[in-house]
Order: sequence, then C-alpha cells, then structure tokens
Amino acid sequence: MPKRTVDDESAVSSVKKGRKTENDVDRSSGTGATKLQLANGDYTVGWICAITTEYVAARAFFDKEHGRPEYQSPNDNNDYTLGEIGKHNVVIAVLPDGEYGTASAASVARDMLHSFPNIRIGLMVGIGGGAPSSKHDIRLGDIVVSTPSDGKGGVFQYDFGKTIQDQTFRTTGFLDQPPTVLRTAVSGLKAQYEIDGYHLEEVVDVTLQKKSRLRKKYNRPDTSTDRLYRADVVHNDQGCCGTATSDDTSKLVSRVARTEDEDNPVIHYGLIASANQLMKDASVRDRLSREKDVLCFEMEAAGLMNHFPCLVIRGICDYSDTHKNKVWQGYAAMTAAAYAKDLLCRIPPNRVAAEKKISELVLASVSRTEGTVETLKHKMNRKEDLELLDWISPVDYGHQQSDFLRRRQPGTGQWLLDSEEYQTWLKRSKQTLYCPGIPGTGKTTLTSTVVHDLTTRFQKDPTVNIAYIYCNFRRKDEQKIDDLLASVLKQVAQNHTPLPKSVRDLYDQHKQKRTQPSLDEIMKILFTVTAMYSKLFIIVDALDECQASDGCRSKFLRALFNLQATTTANIFATSRHNPDIENEFKHCISLEIFARNEDIDRYLDSPVYFGLEEVVKAIVGKYDLDVKDSYGRTPLLLAAGNGHGDVVQQLLEKGADIEAKDDYGRTPLIVAAWRGYRAIVQQLLEKGADIEAKNSFRGTPLSHAAENGHEAVVQLLQSW
Repeated sequence: MPKRTVDDESAVSSVKKGRKTENDVDRSSGTGATKLQLANGDYTVGWICAITTEYVAARAFFDKEHGRPEYQSPNDNNDYTLGEIGKHNVVIAVLPDGEYGTASAASVARDMLHSFPNIRIGLMVGIGGGAPSSKHDIRLGDIVVSTPSDGKGGVFQYDFGKTIQDQTFRTTGFLDQPPTVLRTAVSGLKAQYEIDGYHLEEVVDVTLQKKSRLRKKYNRPDTSTDRLYRADVVHNDQGCCGTATSDDTSKLVSRVARTEDEDNPVIHYGLIASANQLMKDASVRDRLSREKDVLCFEMEAAGLMNHFPCLVIRGICDYSDTHKNKVWQGYAAMTAAAYAKDLLCRIPPNRVAAEKKISELVLASVSRTEGTVETLKHKMNRKEDLELLDWISPVDYGHQQSDFLRRRQPGTGQWLLDSEEYQTWLKRSKQTLYCPGIPGTGKTTLTSTVVHDLTTRFQKDPTVNIAYIYCNFRRKDEQKIDDLLASVLKQVAQNHTPLPKSVRDLYDQHKQKRTQPSLDEIMKILFTVTAMYSKLFIIVDALDECQASDGCRSKFLRALFNLQATTTANIFATSRHNPDIENEFKHCISLEIFARNEDIDRYLDSPVYFGLEEVVKAIVGKYDLDVKDSYGRTPLLLAAGNGHGDVVQQLLEKGADIEAKDDYGRTPLIVAAWRGYRAIVQQLLEKGADIEAKNSFRGTPLSHAAENGHEAVVQLLQSW
C-alpha cells in the first residue's frame, strides 16, 4: 500500500490540533472562546464568492469557524474565512469589492492556491441570473448546478458586446468539467433529494434563526415579488423595477404557483453561461436557452474552470433581463450555500485526499499550455519562414533531385565518388571540380549522385551546407542571374535554424512595398549567411543550358567565384563541351564524364535497360508504343540510342512514331546518328525518317554524326 504524504495525512484529518491565539475570538458562539487555528496545509476545500452577500451566506453555513490564516503569500490580496463544514476544512475567499468578471475570479483562485497549496476541490458559490423556459421552470431562489452533458463541461463561455436587446453573441468554448469527486457527489445528492426532498428552505430558516442579524436581508422575499416579464418588455432605467411595470399583468409571463407539496426552491442541473459582462437582455437569454439549453448566466466561472477545477452553484436572483433588483440576492445566496454544504457533507474526507492538489493540476495545465503555445508558435514561425523563403525564390530543385535519384541505378556514378579528383575536391576548401561531357553521358545523373553523397555525408553536421541548381534551357525565364543566386541564397538560408537575422531584415525591408531584393542585396546577404558555415558546397548541373546571350552565365559564374574567394565554398559544375565555359574553369580540377562500362552494365542488366520498365511492357504487353519517360523519350528513341536494332525493328513494325521527339527535340534518327549506329540509321531511313530533322539546338543527324566522327554514318546520310 503506498505511503501517504504529509499533505495527504493533513487532507484526511478532520480537524488537527492547532495553535490558539489570544486575539482571535469565536464571537459566533457567544462564548468568547478562542478560535482554533490550523496550518494552511490542513485546508483541502476552496470556496470562492464574487460579492460580499455571497461571502456572508457562505460563512453562515460553517459548522465551526477557525482563526485567521497562519500566513498569506506576499502577493496574496484575498480576504479569507476559514472553518469546518462536515468533516472538511474549508477556505472561503471573496473577490475585491467592486471587481467582477472572469479575470478577477482567476486572480482570487490563483492567490488562494499560493497560500493554501493543499486545496484539492473547489466550489464557486453565489448568485446568478436564471433562463426560464417551457422546458425549465426556473424561479427566483432556485438553484442551478453546473452539470456536464455530451462530454462537455458544465460552463459555457461566450462573449457579447452591447447590453441592449437583440445583441449578438459569440461562443468561445466549453470549459473543463468539474472534478469527478464533485460530479459523483452531485449524482448522489440528487438521488437523496429525489427520495427525501430538498428541505433547503427549512435549512435556510434554521440558519437564519441562529444568525438573527441576517434575517432582514437574507430571508425569503414575498412570492409576489417574483415577476417574470415578457422578453419584449424592456425596463425603463429611470424607474424602479418594483413599481414601473409591476402593476401591468399583461407584461408578465403567466405561471402556476408552486404548491406546498412541491419542492421550493427547486434545484436544476445543466449548463451555466459565463461572460465578462452582465446579461441584461431577455432576447439573447432566450436564444441561448433554446440553442444551448443554458439555465443560468453569471460572470466569474469562466475565469476559474480551466485554472481552478470547481463546481459552480448559483442561486437565482433575477431573470437575466433589464428588470434587475437586489431583493432576491440574499436569499438566493443562502440557498446556493445551503446546497454547497449538503454536497460537501456527502463527500468522505479520504475521497478528497485522493484527489490531486489543484495547484499541481494547474501547473500541469500551464505546462501543457506552454507546450501548445510553443508548438503553435513553431508552426506559425515555420509558416512565416516558408513564406519568406518563397519570397526569396519560388524555385525548388528538390523535386528534380528526387526524380533523378529515383531513376538512377544503384551504384551508378560510384567511379566519380571514388576518383582522386572528387576526393581532393571534397576534402579541401575553396576547390572547384568541373566535369564536362558529351550529350547523353549521364552528367545529370552524376550530379544527382554528388548531391546525394554530400547530403548523406554531412546530414548530421550543421556547420556544412549544400545548394544545387539544375539548369534547363526550357526554364530560362526563371533562371536569370538574379533567380539563380536567389535560389542559392534560399537553400543556404533555409538550412539555418532559426533563419538568419540578415535574411529576415531583408524581407522586412521589402515586405510592405512588395518588392524583390536587388542583385547587390542578394549577394551581400549571401556572403553574410555563407560565413556562418564551415563549408558550403554549390552544385550546378548543365551550365551549357544557362543562357549566355544576355551575359547571365558569365555573371553567374563570376558571382560564384567571388563568393568562393572570400568564403570556404566549393563548386561542382557539369556541362557539355563549350569553349567559353571551359575557359572559365581552365585553372580548376577537371574530370571528363563519359559512359563508363560499369554504369552501362548496370543499365543493361536492369529491368529498364533501354528506358523505363513501362517500355518493356509496351513491347510484350502491347501497351502504348509511344509512352514517354520524364525526359520525353519514347521506347523507339531509347532503343535507337542504345543500339538495339532488333527492338527498333519490332517497334517500327508495330507502328511506333518514328518522328517522336524528346524534351531536347531529338528524334530516333538524330540519336542513332549521334551514337554512330549505322545499321539503325539505315533502318530508320528506310522507314521514312526525316533526314533534315533538327533538335532544339538546331543540330541535324548529319551534323551530330560528323561532330562525333562517325564517318560511315556521315557517308550513309550524304548518299541518301
């Protein structure tokens, strides 16, 4: 059996032997006896009142009143009365005079928990405005107990603006349910009342007989003062509600008087609506009653339920309309307090001791809230970061990188990663590795291999950053000099958590005007951000496809080399053979790219030996013969480019499109001529292939054959 803590023992004990003081005298008994004073940790029930009338009523139901608290926390501004109800030690506190609303109630609860840390159950007891309806015959003096339904808490929080008829309201949520021990006691007391009756009126009468000074204000008013006006009747503020409209019965809702055999007051169980303003609008009252089944309106509970789990008990003193007066406030406060006492007397002290301290629950709730706030803050910051990064550059090369890797055969390009040139480039700073190659040698696949190797190698090193660009002549509108450098900046910045301040400042400068940064601004910030890393790798594929006509390519390379000169950046670039580009890299490490035997073997041994797996299906299963891969290549073009004459013959016989072009404008004849496959060139010519076809770079079958030294193909084409 688990050991009890000191606090648990104090919670179970009914009344511990306390220290007596000379000045704290029990005047309620009339004997002048010194009141019992207990340690603050002995109190396990917290009872909160909103106004003095409620506070007086609560104190009237103490079985025994204790002395003043032994101490109060330095910032605790509450006034307390301590005592016993049944076998429980109870703390009662009241809101400061003239203060109302959810915030004040929350402050009182917070301070109570600081001074009385062993409080385990809470009650909010006092008066409220009723919401009578055909479903609920609520009268003045009746009691409403906050009771959850449909899995929702018993207190409904709402906001509304103007305090005139026909105002609008806004739901802000259902609050936490009361603790289980209190809800269980409510069920038990409800059953007891159903069998034995309420007897609350008699209990109030007996209490007032003992407290004769309270009778005038807290006794039950005459039933004739309980008037329910029609919702369309608005009270004139300049008149007295007791006389201005009281004589006109046509303005009243007709109700049958309760008989002596009926309980009076009646206890109602259901939803209590809470807001920071007083409900004085019968039309809104009725609307919420219909839509939410609200029974009562008040102003404090919403400030407690999520920070001070408690049961809310309200005596009805008015009907939440403009016809308010204070005649019923005293009696309503007494009936609510009488019910609260009955409730506490049903709860064994050990059940209270078994509950967690409210201070611990609040701390856990605060921790969860802080965690939620941090999560939301992170999500909001992440969303803002993504917006900022997309502002720098909307281009994302990640999708292309994933696509290239997906189509790459395992092990392809390993020769490059193992090469002395690559290893030197990898291990030293400020190095540039230039890899030229003829078309079709797999330069882009090798680039994706390099990017993958770097990201895998340095994924756990936050001091190393990687940026890459896949140039494409078809995307020239989004690959101008500003675009290319902005993309590098975006990739370098997005890997820094949080985003660098210099990047945020740049965004803030342009955000309101909705302008984009200049090239100078991009370069300035790029230098700043790059300096945050021990090493930066910049990978550029297909430089030959970066437009040169407007100086974009040369400016881009010059910017990268300038960045490299002042930082630790390493540059990797691929390109077709181009004198201008090769001149830019003449002092750099260079490694020629050509189709290695090991890569070709992997390619031919794979299910996609001349393209995609769908191509094989197209032959065997008679699917679409002109299906294209992500480069726009058809089965015929792939077969022609890889020298598979038998496959070319099969596809031609089955009607494959002999002039189908890939994304670079190449036809099967152009590819076969470029690779030097004379027999396939002849096959295609015999089937009527266009000998004058031109690719996107205006190259013809003849020009490509001549460029690559395929003399037999050149002679065949010239003789055709």
